Amino acid sequence: MQVLVLGGTGGMGQGVARDLIKQEQIKKVILGDILTDPGRLQDKLRASEKISLIKIDVNDHNGLVSAIRNADVVINCAGPFYKTAVIVARAAVEAKVNYIDICDDYEATEILFASDIDKAAREAGITVLTGMGSDPGTNNVIVKWYADQLDRVHEVALFWVVSIAELSGAAWDHGLHMTIGRIPQYLDGKLEYVEGGTGEETAEFLEPLGTCRVRYVGHPQPLTIPRYIKGVKRVIIKGALIPSWVDELIREQRETGFLSQDPVDVKGTKVVPYDLTLQLWGAIPNNRDRGPQSSGLKVIVKGERKGKQVTFTADIVGRMAPGTGLPASIAALMLNTGDVTVKGVVAPEGCIDPGKFIAALVKRGAKIHQTETIKSMLVV
Repeated sequence: MQVLVLGGTGGMGQGVARDLIKQEQIKKVILGDILTDPGRLQDKLRASEKISLIKIDVNDHNGLVSAIRNADVVINCAGPFYKTAVIVARAAVEAKVNYIDICDDYEATEILFASDIDKAAREAGITVLTGMGSDPGTNNVIVKWYADQLDRVHEVALFWVVSIAELSGAAWDHGLHMTIGRIPQYLDGKLEYVEGGTGEETAEFLEPLGTCRVRYVGHPQPLTIPRYIKGVKRVIIKGALIPSWVDELIREQRETGFLSQDPVDVKGTKVVPYDLTLQLWGAIPNNRDRGPQSSGLKVIVKGERKGKQVTFTADIVGRMAPGTGLPASIAALMLNTGDVTVKGVVAPEGCIDPGKFIAALVKRGAKIHQTETIKSMLVV
């Protein structure tokens, strides 16, 4: 099996590649990136005979299609995904090669499901699996795992925190972009759009994260989970960049126009405030608290089983790169073994067997802390 990993020299791409090269069925992992300095790679990847490095610009459609044709599956880790997911998926469909991404931008997910890509992928007999990272990804599969244990699902709440000690590159673009404008949440049985960065509440995460403030963010799950879990009335997702000063500063930047996409005139030059602010975030954290070297997920699923109210809660804490890379690697292997059979555009909860996925994740060292609470009425 030969895998092409786009954004392959970035943190998430390397997280995927580190797991892939350990698998016997993987013969070659091609790391495609616009940055091809071998010095960017971790020692284990540089030393692996399975690894090769090629220069790919995802905006070069013909070159991208040609590179994808040489693989059995392409895994897109080249963010930000509101800019790349659709163009890479379209190239994969043209190349007739199965596609996986770790897309965490809802706009791209909307387009993938609504555009001609879905029909073209089904006609080509390939899978376009979008959002197969940590969030979205692992938490989507956990939601499906719990939903399968319930007669009805009423509510899904997804919370996450990412320490900026783990952020680099395109992740900063997503970190700002996900709070801008009106973003989707599934409320009272229908899709609604709320102001990004609002709806603040506290959530408890595993140590060393503890109590964190989270707010509405623009991720795909409110769009995808109701597709596959029928009858759910509420799907919300809230997240935060920590330490807390980061989200507070982003909130101030949003409210004061520093995240505006409308150009302003500065001494005769048109400047987009968002672009300037994004550039400055490369240096803003210098000499400040950058938080722990870990990030966290929390999944809460509420529903009904045999007339009783049941609440499942799952918590995971760990490093972001392996936490994001492992799910995509596992999904690629499941595609190869025929465990993923859905053709066309699909989200993780629509095609990934929860039991097999979670077993593979735990085998790789993941620890999922879960609780089950049952409430029932006393009948006399």
